[in-house]
Amino acid sequence: MGAMRLVEPNLHRVDVHSRQMLFHIPTSGLFELDALSRDLLALFDREGSVDETALQTLELRHSKGDIRDTVEELRQLEVIEAPGQAVQINPDPVKIKRFPLTTVVLNVNTGCNLSCTYCYKEDLTTPSKGQKMALNTALSSVEMLLKESPGQPRYNVVFFGGEPLSNMALIRDVVGYCEERFATLDADVDFTLTTNATLLTEKLVDWLDEHRVGITVSMDGPKAMHDKNRITVGGQGTYDVVKRKVEMLLARYRSRPVGCRVTLTRGITDVEAIFDHLYHELGFTEVGFGPVTAGDIAAYNLTDGELKEVFAGMQRLGERYIDSAIAGRSLGFGNMHQLLTDMHEGNKKLLPCGAGVGLLAVDHQGGINLCQRFTGSDMPLFGDVDHGIDKPRLAEFVEARLDRSGTGCETCRIRNLCSGGCYHESYAKVGDATQPTYHYCDLMRDWVDFGIAAYSRILHDNPSFFATHVSPRRSA
Repeated sequence: MGAMRLVEPNLHRVDVHSRQMLFHIPTSGLFELDALSRDLLALFDREGSVDETALQTLELRHSKGDIRDTVEELRQLEVIEAPGQAVQINPDPVKIKRFPLTTVVLNVNTGCNLSCTYCYKEDLTTPSKGQKMALNTALSSVEMLLKESPGQPRYNVVFFGGEPLSNMALIRDVVGYCEERFATLDADVDFTLTTNATLLTEKLVDWLDEHRVGITVSMDGPKAMHDKNRITVGGQGTYDVVKRKVEMLLARYRSRPVGCRVTLTRGITDVEAIFDHLYHELGFTEVGFGPVTAGDIAAYNLTDGELKEVFAGMQRLGERYIDSAIAGRSLGFGNMHQLLTDMHEGNKKLLPCGAGVGLLAVDHQGGINLCQRFTGSDMPLFGDVDHGIDKPRLAEFVEARLDRSGTGCETCRIRNLCSGGCYHESYAKVGDATQPTYHYCDLMRDWVDFGIAAYSRILHDNPSFFATHVSPRRSA
C-alpha cells in the first residue's frame, strides 16, 4: 500500500465534552469517533500522508484487522484518499433541463399599510397606490405550477406583498379555485402567508383557520424595539395594535402553528429578550431571526460587531434549546430547529434554497422572479405566466450557482448547508445573485459547529427528541 492522505474538505471534527464528532461534509452526516478512528486521524494530522509503516505504529493500541477495517470505512466515506483514488470534492456542473416547481409565491399587492424603515421591497408603495394582482394572473400562476410539475402529491401557494391581507378578495378566490382544482388531481395544496397582522379581524382569522392557511407574523419584539422600525405610513409605532391582533389570532386560530419572523437591524440585537417576549409572553409557537446585513439602506445593516452580538445571543438561546430538548421539551427557536433538521435529515444543499428550481415568485403583472425578494427589482425576469418560464435563462443562472469552482465555497466545510448564502443578499451586496456572499462566513461556520455540538449532546442524552419534536415539525 502506498501513502494515503486525508481529504480535508470532506471532514470536520468537533469536540463535544469528552467525545469527538466527525461531521461528514459530503452527506451532512454526523459520526462519533471511537478511539481507533481518533488515533488514526491524529496520525494523519501529524504525518500528512500515511503509509503501511506509519499504520503499524497504531498496532500498539489496536489490532491490525481493526485498523484495516477503519481505514476502509474512512476510504469509503472519501475522508481518506488511497493511492490511485481521486476523490472529487464537488459534483460536476450539471445542465438543468427541468424545473420541478412545487411552490409559487404570489405578490398579491405592492401596497402596504405600514412603512417599515428597513423594508427591502423595491416595488413597495402606499395602500392607495398599491398595484394588485388580477385573478387571471394568479390562476395562470397556479396553472404554470401544475404544468411544470404534474403529478406531485403536494403543492404550495404563498401569498405575499406588500401586505397580502390588503387583497383578501383575490386570496379568497385563489383558495377556492385551488381547493377544487387540486382535489380533482388527488393532490394536496398548502396555503401560507406572511402578514404584519394589523388587518386581522375575528372573521378573517376564522376563515384562515377554516382553510388552514399557514400564518407567519412579522414582529420585532417588545414595544421599544418593534416601534423603532415597524411604523405606519404616518410614522406612528404599530406595537400596540399588532400585539392586540396577535393575542386575538393566537386565541382563535387552531389549525396550524403560528410563527413569528423577526428582522434584526442596526441597534436591534438582543435576541434573547426578543425571543422571551414573543415566545413566552405573547405565545408564538416559533420565533425565527433574520439579520439584515446587505439591505439597500446601509444605515439599517448590522455592523460587524453587532452581527457578532447576534450570533453570540443565538448561541446562548441555543443552549437553552439544548437544555429543553434534553428535558424532553421543544423550545420554539426557529433558527435552531432548522439547523438541527438539516443535520438530522442529512440535508445536502447544492443550492442555498429552492428559489429558481422548486419555487418561483410572480409579481402583480405576471412576471416570473427568482423569489419574492426580487419582485420590483432591476434583476431581469425569468419569463411571465402567459408565455411560460424563460428556461434557458433560468437554467444559466442555476448552473452558474451550482458551479463552485473558483469560489470560497469550493472547499468550505459548510458548503452543503449554506451553499453560498441568500441570492438576494448577493444581489444587494455585490450586484450579482450568482455570486456567493462572504461577509459573515466565519460566523456561519461557528454557528454550524455549535449546531453539531448541540445535535450530538441531544442525541446522546435524549435521542427520542428528534422523532418527537424535529421530524413532525416539517409536516406542521
